Amino acid sequence: MANTLLINPTITSRASARFPLSLLHLATALDRTGQSRIIDGNVDRDFIDDTLRALASERFDVVGISVMGGPQMAPSIAVSQAIREHFPALPIVWGGYFPTLYPDTALSAPYVDYAVRAQGEEALGELAAALARGDRSAIERIGGLSWKRDGAIVHNPNRRIAMAEQATVLPYDKLGDPRRYLASTFLGRRTVAHQAAIGCRFRCTFCGVAAMFGGATALPAAARLDRDLGYLKHTLGADSVQYFDHNFFDREEEMVPLLEVMARHELPWWCYARADALMKLSESSWKLVRRSRLRMAYVGAESPSGAMLKEIRKGTRPDQTLAVAELCRRHGVIPELSFMVAPPQNTEEETELTFEFIRELKRINPQAEIVVYIYTPLPESSRHEKDRGRRPSAPLLDVHGEPVVFPRTPEEWTQPQWVAYACHADAPWLTDRMRQRIHDFVTVLRCRFPTVQDLRSPPWAKRALSAAAAWRYRFRRYDQPWELNLANRLVRLRLPQVSGL
Repeated sequence: MANTLLINPTITSRASARFPLSLLHLATALDRTGQSRIIDGNVDRDFIDDTLRALASERFDVVGISVMGGPQMAPSIAVSQAIREHFPALPIVWGGYFPTLYPDTALSAPYVDYAVRAQGEEALGELAAALARGDRSAIERIGGLSWKRDGAIVHNPNRRIAMAEQATVLPYDKLGDPRRYLASTFLGRRTVAHQAAIGCRFRCTFCGVAAMFGGATALPAAARLDRDLGYLKHTLGADSVQYFDHNFFDREEEMVPLLEVMARHELPWWCYARADALMKLSESSWKLVRRSRLRMAYVGAESPSGAMLKEIRKGTRPDQTLAVAELCRRHGVIPELSFMVAPPQNTEEETELTFEFIRELKRINPQAEIVVYIYTPLPESSRHEKDRGRRPSAPLLDVHGEPVVFPRTPEEWTQPQWVAYACHADAPWLTDRMRQRIHDFVTVLRCRFPTVQDLRSPPWAKRALSAAAAWRYRFRRYDQPWELNLANRLVRLRLPQVSGL
């Protein structure tokens, strides 16, 4: 019977910590035939020392580490190196977004033995069982696994995603007191993180979800969602839900049973959505949405350019973004619209066009929240195997006109410029002037329209900043907003793209 240690390296502050849902799902699968333990670095700041103590006091057959690019890279490397130093024979498995997008890069490290691509519940369980019984030959048959054989990297075939049936709720007790993960947000005083469905049937070329799931999605049974929400509400005391489904509104006929469950529980909620999906909802479904108390929908608007939306295979149109802003206003839902500025081609023109489009959205729906990211596309090699080579984008060139060379080791991904790239905060083709232009626009915009998600800043301060930014916003005087930068040092307005809800 295999015993697996699951680790979630630090990626956020304790106050922003949410349930490590991926590890909870892994633990559910592993515990069917073995045992597992979870160490969460988001609430345990000594997680590396605690990992070593756990390994010294208990026998484990394998360690699984959840790794996302950006700020989680450095702690992921640190805990992996510590395990390799003190327990050199213990197999280390990386799973999650980073090894899915960059399996060769992950396995280039001497402290990574296996990489699980995409959904990992079954793959990790099969691997742990094979390692526990010493059956090396079984490793070749594990779908979704990448590994090293005699120094060469081997990629087993992909695995189809599936919504595994759960007899009970997730094993939240493995996290200690699960109530410490309930957070005070604009949704409620005890907001809980949950994921009902997995995957997305769309294939946007810039999106890690598309690269992981290849256009597949799986929804839960309504009875399962009813059971889970009942536990979260009545046992843990949650009063609101943040859904991390990759695309909550997919096909209306499949969503209605889930919306009926949510309407009965009446827990205010936030989710990811698409403009075209929201536009297709019938009036009866919108009634369910209102009864279920949807407060905010995060919509990837991405660009006001129809040509760019087609290029990245988004599948939506700019007019749908404008229409959904009005639709959400009528139904009392706040649309949180994200945009990707500064693409590699026509960087300045596309960025200025986006600024004007945002102004039009704010005119249609002043409550619309705006999130601005830098467009940082995935390298061709990171796309799902079905999409590689299909409509390849133009070569990426840096600010000097040289080809962009992506990191080849995990350590290189910890360099500040690549952490920023992974977080959609900077790109190699941006000039200093363009970088400052974007920063100044965002400063004026967020001061003029402070987010409703900011519970920390006092109302009077937000009103004062909004008034101070009004003239700049009205006359498009975004450059060098020194007075707003100074005021922000005192007020420190919240940024949703950095801190989440």
